[in-house]
Amino acid sequence: MGKVILEFDSVEESQDARVALDAMKWKMAMWDLDQKLRSTTKHAVSMLKNGEAGDEEMEVAHKIRDEIREILNGYGLNLED
Repeated sequence: MGKVILEFDSVEESQDARVALDAMKWKMAMWDLDQKLRSTTKHAVSMLKNGEAGDEEMEVAHKIRDEIREILNGYGLNLED
């Protein structure tokens, strides 16, 4: 496995360093959100209340999942890698 080294020279770049270090956390947070939406679209698990999701909630969850994928794709990202 190769090695990647990120160098930040100043305190002003500390925000960039934090973003670079937190990239996997961001990806996992998006994955978790996608999986919650998937539970609604595939298994009718409601995110709004205890119990089963209705047709309208399932449709909204499906559209949000599609939008997330479209946005990520626009940045050259995906949840599968």
